[in-house]
Amino acid sequence: MAKKYLKNAKDKIEEKKEFDEEVLQIDRVTRVVKGGRRLRFRATVAIGDRKGRVGVGIGKATEVVNAIKKAVAQAKGSLVDVPITSGETIPHSLKMKYKSARLLLMPASPGTGVIAGGALRKILNLAGVKNVLSKDLGSRNTLVTAQASMKALRALRPLKPHMIASKTGHLAPLGMETPSEQHKKKEAAEKKSETSEVVAEKKEAAVEEKE
Repeated sequence: MAKKYLKNAKDKIEEKKEFDEEVLQIDRVTRVVKGGRRLRFRATVAIGDRKGRVGVGIGKATEVVNAIKKAVAQAKGSLVDVPITSGETIPHSLKMKYKSARLLLMPASPGTGVIAGGALRKILNLAGVKNVLSKDLGSRNTLVTAQASMKALRALRPLKPHMIASKTGHLAPLGMETPSEQHKKKEAAEKKSETSEVVAEKKEAAVEEKE
């Protein structure tokens, strides 16, 4: 009877768990006080529901468990909604610089997987992104990379119709033109050039008539 009760209680706790958690890093930090040095632990934790919501928090305490709890609480208060396309990837390419970290994120086709490492990979998995290409060009510091990752995800914008090429279906990175837009621009430039040539020819003909 007791075992059954414990099992039911455990099932209820698991059902109420809204976010998955990943401990990114545990550091020992010291603080100098009047009586000497005070040892504490700093936990960097990422949480996510794997459906587009993710957060990162930092917690400090004298015990590791308490530091993790504080980090989780902070992460819940700083959740980010990540726009994810039907292909389970990000909507556009993005470069992000934060402190000494430099990240590059690019959309990927279904089946590619998460091409990333370290804290960035864990954060993308928790967000629910399953296909993405990335490059970490700067700092290897876990905390800085995690903060840069969150800043990058916060900067992502949802997919808009004008960002999709009408013929190819490929996504144009933010701030870049789609192939269809480039084609229209080229046609407009050619028409403008033709018009200028016609006007120039008419002017030359008018000058010749006067002579």
